[in-house]
Amino acid sequence: MAVIATPQLPPATVAQALVADTPVTRPVLSSTIEFHGRVWDIAAEDVELPGDVVVRREFMAHTGAVAVIAIDHQGRVLLQSQYRHPVRRDLWEPPAGLLDVAGEPPVETAQRELFEEADLQAADWRRLIAFFSTPGGCNEVIQIFLARDLTEVPPAERFERADEEATMVPAWVPLDEAAGLVLGGALHSPTSVVGILAALRTRDLPGGWDALPRA
Repeated sequence: MAVIATPQLPPATVAQALVADTPVTRPVLSSTIEFHGRVWDIAAEDVELPGDVVVRREFMAHTGAVAVIAIDHQGRVLLQSQYRHPVRRDLWEPPAGLLDVAGEPPVETAQRELFEEADLQAADWRRLIAFFSTPGGCNEVIQIFLARDLTEVPPAERFERADEEATMVPAWVPLDEAAGLVLGGALHSPTSVVGILAALRTRDLPGGWDALPRA
């Protein structure tokens, strides 16, 4: 499972330092795949909790994913409208994709998705934030990267998009306005909500985005 990283925030108080997610290993008594899907599976596991309590938990066994907060020289973030069938909505999201190429480092997946979905390349890549998308029913980790110093891919070299990606509509939104859209309830995709707010917060910290770790 991927490491969950967070931006370098100002020093926390003692109380805040005690509030941090902690990896825990519980005895797994049985584990089966209940459903094999085209992209991911549904697993069922019997896990032992404290007090000799055994519970069955079913969850989506996910490959993990990446997303890219691409910021241009005007401080605007790239969002793309893409149809998401489970929620029956066109969602405005940053470029994103699954970690479905064996052995490919997450940053290279992010670079490939920016190239394929947005016809863009970036010279500066930073690790922005990572999070569990639905920890109560899925083990997916989404890693979000910040991409800057953007250049367009020449038309002759661009990737031919298909399915839902073929009809994506791009929009460049000033980062502060994008954060307002999140807080105003206009944007609901988790990569947009987390990525935009993390980018806004880290921009205003000492050192700004240059203080983020390079990817």
